[in-house]
Amino acid sequence: MVLHLYGSSKATCTRRVATVLHEKGVPFVLHPIDIMKGEQKSVEYLEKQPFGQVPYIDDDGFILYESRAICQYIALKYADRGVPLIPTDLNGQALFYQAASTETANFDPYAQAVVKEKVFKPMFGMEPDQKVFDDALAVLTSKLDVYEKILSKQKYLAGDVSNIS
Repeated sequence: MVLHLYGSSKATCTRRVATVLHEKGVPFVLHPIDIMKGEQKSVEYLEKQPFGQVPYIDDDGFILYESRAICQYIALKYADRGVPLIPTDLNGQALFYQAASTETANFDPYAQAVVKEKVFKPMFGMEPDQKVFDDALAVLTSKLDVYEKILSKQKYLAGDVSNIS
């Protein structure tokens, strides 16, 4: 059966899942959710994704939301297909989850704040808050400096590709 992805093709989280699906060679159908119209807040949608956010998947009746959880599910379920995405050895897995946690805590909140102020607020006819933007950008810049230090010593945030089999 084909996997069903419900989300907005413009949303970063939906694109994150679609990227993993493509990398693993998993066929899927994208069901567009118009977030500008608030379709993610409909009663029907909330039955599947109670927070009213995109995306969620329906994998033959198995419903899963939160893009990072979906990505890990796909990477593990289809480990034998496409590009290996999660290491199989303990140290490699630890480094993978460390990198994933680092992205969640040290990149995403600040990048999201920057994008919210300069992209989404104007898209919804709202006025961006320059101070919020400046503060988020300053923190993001300092976090990216740390990424640079890490990446000057290794190819990927989770180490070298040799730990993925």
